[in-house]
Amino acid sequence: MAGKDTKQIIAEVFQELADTLETGRSVSSTVALTALGSEHDEAELIDAAKMAADKGISVKVIGTKEIDYSGIESILVSDTDEAQKELEKVLSEGTADAGVTMHYPFPIGISTVGRVITPAKGKHMYLATTTGTSALTRVEALVLNALYGIITAKACGIAEPTIGLLNIDGARQAEIILKKLMDNGYPIHFAKSNRSDGGAVMRGNDVLAGTCDVMVMDSLTGNILQKVFSSYSTGGNYESLGFGYGPGVGEEMDKLIMIVSRASGAPVVCGAIEFADELVRGDFKQVQKTEFAKLKQASLETLLKEAQPKKEAVQEEVAAPDKEIVTEEIHGVEILDLEDAVQHLWQKNIYAESGMGCTGPVVMIAEKRVSEAKAVLADAGYIGG
Repeated sequence: MAGKDTKQIIAEVFQELADTLETGRSVSSTVALTALGSEHDEAELIDAAKMAADKGISVKVIGTKEIDYSGIESILVSDTDEAQKELEKVLSEGTADAGVTMHYPFPIGISTVGRVITPAKGKHMYLATTTGTSALTRVEALVLNALYGIITAKACGIAEPTIGLLNIDGARQAEIILKKLMDNGYPIHFAKSNRSDGGAVMRGNDVLAGTCDVMVMDSLTGNILQKVFSSYSTGGNYESLGFGYGPGVGEEMDKLIMIVSRASGAPVVCGAIEFADELVRGDFKQVQKTEFAKLKQASLETLLKEAQPKKEAVQEEVAAPDKEIVTEEIHGVEILDLEDAVQHLWQKNIYAESGMGCTGPVVMIAEKRVSEAKAVLADAGYIGG
C-alpha cells in the first residue's frame, strides 16, 4: 500500500508540473457549473465548460448529460432544483472551490460584483454591484457596494483599485462616508473623471472608457449595465462578452458563488468560470476577511449607522421563532417593507428570512408554511391577495 501511495504522489506531482508547463498556471482550482435553467440549450454551457477546461481549469458540470472531455467531471441530475442541491453539496464538501450558476437567493447584505470589458479602451472594469441588495437604505448600500468592489478587485490582483461613483442619487453622500473611512485609516483610492471638472463622481463617458477600476452604483443600474456591455453587439438575447454578474460578496458570505444570466452564452459563462478561478487563486475568502477586519477598525459600522434615516418611532423588537429550513420564496414584498414583513411573520410564530431572488426581494419560508405565510402577508397588506 505504501509503495502505491508513493507512486500516486509522484504521478500527481508530475501531472501538476505538466499542467503548469501546458497552461502557465501553478495553482489549480475546481469550479462547479450548473448547466440547467439557461435560455440556451444545455450544450451551450457544456461548450463553456470545455473552453474553460482547455485553459487548465477543472470543471464539474452539473446537468443531465454525461460529458467525456479532459478536465471535466459530470454530475448528473434531473432538474434545476436537484442541480442547486448538488452545487451546495460540492461547495460544502470542498470538492469544488467555487460555483457558477444562474440563480442564487443571496440574503440581504450580499450582492454581486460584475466585470465587463469597456468598449472605449478594452479595459476590464468591475461593476459594484449587479445583483442582490447590500443594505435596505440607498446610501448605505452604495458604500458597501464600493467596498465589495474593492475586495473583488484586490482578490483579482489589483493592489490599489481605483473607485468611481456613478452620477446617481446617493453618490455624493456615499462619497462623504467613504472619505470618512479614509480619514479613519482605511485606504481608498478615488479615480478622477475624464471630464474637465474631474472628481470621483463618474459620468457616462467614464463608464465607456473604464476610467476607474471599480464603478459604484445600485444593483439595478449595475444589472442593466452588465446586460448592455455583455450583449450590445448581439441584440440582447445572447450575452457574448465579459465575465458575468460576478461573485456574491458580503461579510456573512462563506462560499464563492458566481452569477451568470439565463441569456449568457458560452463566452460569458467561460469568462465567469475564469473569473471564479482568478478569485480562488487570489484567495478571495481571505482577502474578504482581511478587508472587513480593517473596515471594522475604521469604524464602518458606526459611520453606516450615522447615515441611517432617523425613524420617528422605534418599533418593538420581535424574537424569532424556532429556526426552520427555508427553501421557498414569496415574491411581491416591497424592498423597504421586507424586514417588517419578516417581523410580522415572526409575530405570528412563522419562521421566515429575508432574501433576494432574480426578480427582486423575497421572503424565504419553509415549504410547509407557504400557504399560511402568504395569507398572513396578504391580510397585512404586504402582498396582493
